[in-house]
Amino acid sequence: MKKMILNDGNGIPTIGFGVFQIPADGSTYQAVSHALKVGYRHIDTAAAYMNEAEVGQAVRDSGIPREEIFITSKLWLQDFGYEAAQKGIATSLEKLGMDYIDLYLLHQPYSDVLGAWRALEEAKAEGKLKSIGISNMTPKFYQEFVPQFASKPAVNQVECNPYFQQKTLREVMAADDVKIECWAPLGQGNPELFQEPVLIDLASKYKKDIGQIILAFELQEGFIVLPKSVTPSRIESNLDIYDFELTAEEMDAIRALDKGKGKHDPDAPGIGDYLLANYKIHD
Repeated sequence: MKKMILNDGNGIPTIGFGVFQIPADGSTYQAVSHALKVGYRHIDTAAAYMNEAEVGQAVRDSGIPREEIFITSKLWLQDFGYEAAQKGIATSLEKLGMDYIDLYLLHQPYSDVLGAWRALEEAKAEGKLKSIGISNMTPKFYQEFVPQFASKPAVNQVECNPYFQQKTLREVMAADDVKIECWAPLGQGNPELFQEPVLIDLASKYKKDIGQIILAFELQEGFIVLPKSVTPSRIESNLDIYDFELTAEEMDAIRALDKGKGKHDPDAPGIGDYLLANYKIHD
């Protein structure tokens, strides 16, 4: 499993296994267990996914030493603010059954971002969190909040795939060496994306499926990717992308697919209020 060095000096596996929308009915446990068995060493969860406990159980039952597995979780909006975030971090640690979390993110760029970030910085100083970062921060939110942080985030986890390559955001974050983590790296299975002739041709040339071509492109662009699946064969194939390399011309051809926007717009008015009102993870 290849790693990337973050701006805080910590290493992160460049492919992670995402568990968004996998139910906590044993499904998350089974999917994570299989992912670990076939070679994944980075698991991405969140308080709002409501499946941290099953992730933690799968890690413990895997027999793999804890220090060999990179765990990401995220603080939900309900727990933004300094004191609330302290409790949220403690809850994530408790549900995961772990002494520390490798990477902990602010899940959304709304509400008391500054207070929540201060709690993350404090928990990092105490060793409870190894690296800290942000998620869903557009250039607008990044330029609003990050200059007020005492320390820079290590990553920004955002929607990112060939149709939305986050070129402006990458330029904004370059000076701080903040890495892009791709959620929806396969475009959430967008049929249009999977019918692009350039991707079909490359899949034929390299004897790979289109998803593997997309993930290889993203890794060569310097992204961290978080593909998600509950299908064992797909979990395995998403990891089988290290035996070929796209040429410079092929990379340019995929770069040309960029539409400059995604399915989710964090800048849309009222999104923060809507999320806070409609997605509650505790009373």
